Amino acid sequence: MIENAIIGSGPYGLSIAAHFRRRGIPYRIFGRVMDSWTDHMPQGMCLKSDGFASSLYDPDRAFTLDRFCREQGIAYADSGIPVRLETFSAYGVAFRDRMVPDLENQLVTHVARIPGGFHLTLEDGQTLNARRVILAVGITHFGYIPEELATLPADAVSHSFAHHDLAPFRGRSVIVIGGGSSATDLAGLLHEAGAEVQLVTRQSALKFHGGPQAGQKPSWWQKLKRPRSGIGPGWRYRLLADAPWAFHFLPESLRLNVVRRALGPAGAYFAKDKVIGKVPLHLGSSTESADLHQGRVRLHLRDEHGTRKEITADHVIAATGYKVDLNRLPFLNPELRSQVECVSGYPRLSTSFESSVPGLYFTGLASANAFGPVMRFAFGAGFAARTLAREMAKSHAHKAVAAAPEARPLQAPAKTKLADLDREKAGAVSGSHR
Repeated sequence: MIENAIIGSGPYGLSIAAHFRRRGIPYRIFGRVMDSWTDHMPQGMCLKSDGFASSLYDPDRAFTLDRFCREQGIAYADSGIPVRLETFSAYGVAFRDRMVPDLENQLVTHVARIPGGFHLTLEDGQTLNARRVILAVGITHFGYIPEELATLPADAVSHSFAHHDLAPFRGRSVIVIGGGSSATDLAGLLHEAGAEVQLVTRQSALKFHGGPQAGQKPSWWQKLKRPRSGIGPGWRYRLLADAPWAFHFLPESLRLNVVRRALGPAGAYFAKDKVIGKVPLHLGSSTESADLHQGRVRLHLRDEHGTRKEITADHVIAATGYKVDLNRLPFLNPELRSQVECVSGYPRLSTSFESSVPGLYFTGLASANAFGPVMRFAFGAGFAARTLAREMAKSHAHKAVAAAPEARPLQAPAKTKLADLDREKAGAVSGSHR
């Protein structure tokens, strides 16, 4: 039986594995490297996060996005230069090569609970047992399509997560639903790809994050009043980004409300010119129902004033975000899923990311209700990796002491090692999460 199985090889899985590898914590990691980014985000997209907040995390912070770009001759700035999707994807692959070369390039198809751990089945038919399973699957299974579109056939509606290559939409008409960065990015890129695009959003006006002002640097007072963070400017977001451990101790109802309302739909500043004046907008409009009419998708809309109208297109793309629901994780045994205590679809987690099922851990988006909205971003991978590495290092140290001959005389040195780990833990918590 192996000690730790990491499922997922995006920013969270790779960062966790890099920390485990450095500490000598036994693990195996499975997945297609950076799959969500390389195969499911639209070509030509740029990340919403600034460069300084888009690195993966090795323990020494030795291989940042900044270093990768310098090595490759790619233009980079901590902020002000958007990070291209192709750059981020290539960086993730390079991080794998340097920090997690033992990634196993296959999927886990089934996880079931057994006495003392879990039984895993891989896509090639191999099986193995693990004491602990760490899920770092990101957004892959959680794309949300509104119920109003559920009656449409699969070839008429899709989620934005399904589209990497937009060339097949050239010459076709497409309705994009949503008002966040996924929607605005996709609408602009579809327009550039030669599609006839319309954008439908409940917002009365599209919002875009403010971009850097050329030639101007913020004063010390501006920095103090509105500090930058890995998820947005301002003290509120600085605290949410840098202190997810503190967020965990807030009352559950408050945590749920913050996660639901923080960082509402908004496009990135560089998407504004691709959409405004180029893509027809249906603002303040909700979809009441959808059907097929003469071979085309017909949406029945109602605006904020109660006025109804119909619009048609060849295809509808729901860029409506992601909603955690463990029933959407097909590789988890149904009995195991039923044993995970949840609130609003999210698993309840301990301070070490452990669920109500001992040995089963959730990170990334699935941990947002426990540690805050930073878990929606790659920036949160640093905190998750450090936290899990400290937790598993303690367990590994205790197990090593218990397995050693003449265990009793060795107890004092073991405590010394744990004290060192605790000092390291204190230093990591007090340091920057970037």
